[in-house]
Amino acid sequence: MNCRIPVKNPDGSAAMPTKGSRARRWVRDGKAIGKWNDLGIYYVQLIQEPSGRKTQPIICGVDPGKFYSGFGVQSSQATLFRGHAVLPFKRVKERIGAAVIKKGKVIKNVRGRALQRRARRGRRINRHLPFAQRSHRQKRFSNRIQSKLPPSIKASRLMEIRIVKELCTIFPLTKIVYEIVKADVDLTSGRQSARLGKGFSPVMTAQYWCIEQLEKLAPVKKMYGWQKDGNGTSQIRKYLGLFKDKQNKKNPVPETHAVDGVALAASEFVGFKAFHTKNSRGHEWKGQTKITDSPFRVITRPEYFRRALHFDNPLKGGGRKRKGGTITPFGVRFGDYAEATKAGVSYRGWIGGYTNASKTKNLSLYDANWKRIGQFAISQVRLLRRNNKLCIA
Repeated sequence: MNCRIPVKNPDGSAAMPTKGSRARRWVRDGKAIGKWNDLGIYYVQLIQEPSGRKTQPIICGVDPGKFYSGFGVQSSQATLFRGHAVLPFKRVKERIGAAVIKKGKVIKNVRGRALQRRARRGRRINRHLPFAQRSHRQKRFSNRIQSKLPPSIKASRLMEIRIVKELCTIFPLTKIVYEIVKADVDLTSGRQSARLGKGFSPVMTAQYWCIEQLEKLAPVKKMYGWQKDGNGTSQIRKYLGLFKDKQNKKNPVPETHAVDGVALAASEFVGFKAFHTKNSRGHEWKGQTKITDSPFRVITRPEYFRRALHFDNPLKGGGRKRKGGTITPFGVRFGDYAEATKAGVSYRGWIGGYTNASKTKNLSLYDANWKRIGQFAISQVRLLRRNNKLCIA
């Protein structure tokens, strides 16, 4: 695979990518140092000042979704990166929510935070006293008027921002093309619809908030995927000859979501534009760009639980059972990337659990999909990289 290698200047700023053969020669001759960033992309950093710092336009395309997002970095000469992000929307939504169960039946769904708050209030209030003498308090603020984003949607947008920030450190991005999703809410049914034009959608609010954050990194161009003037995402993708698998969108391959990121980035170099001559007029494709092979990464988040101090009622004696947390008694933390050996076979993964019994002290390693690879003895585990809150496959 002959891919372009990202380059950094001695001061850490991004330079134009170079050919792999030239990057290897720089490292061999001591002119550069090879490194890896948090997205698992190999790049080289120059030791001496380069002869020039001129850059060409490099565009980043972001195709946001509900469960998955696609990323593409494109120049006029080559495709530089393709990414498939597995968003934490469903996982965050499940962990915030909780169910009230009576006699084995779910009678009411209550958010986990509300459930914990009710438990704390129940422990504080002495219900043997008359109501007027109980330790109730007046509300400090109205929780019916809020401007915050839903945690599940915000977590997805924050992950997209994190990925673009990492790309900005190794590529001199000149523009970010962000696809706009129009999803209003029908006030009668409460369901989201593509083009109702009325109501309010937190999805749209979150994407405009995300654009405001991305504009701090580079200028952002908003683009609709469904527009019919020839310059929509699907039309550009078909013109470039990129195939998209619409039947198996869960598959972590470039043909599901990353191709849309590449098409969005390529929209800055090609377009369906009007022409007018002496004898005719109409529209035609103008511009040129090259679609080449490039590194492809599947990006997820580790699925460990954070520490919950008030998850349940106290046990007898005032203690609370352990729930979540990232600290282990062995000098490593959940989410650290490590290598373990068992029966002469080496495994690499992320630390996600441990056993600290009197005779058994093990660490559990998980893959990028957070499926356990196995349990390994402490002496057979070697730390490779500290937790950066990303899992790269």
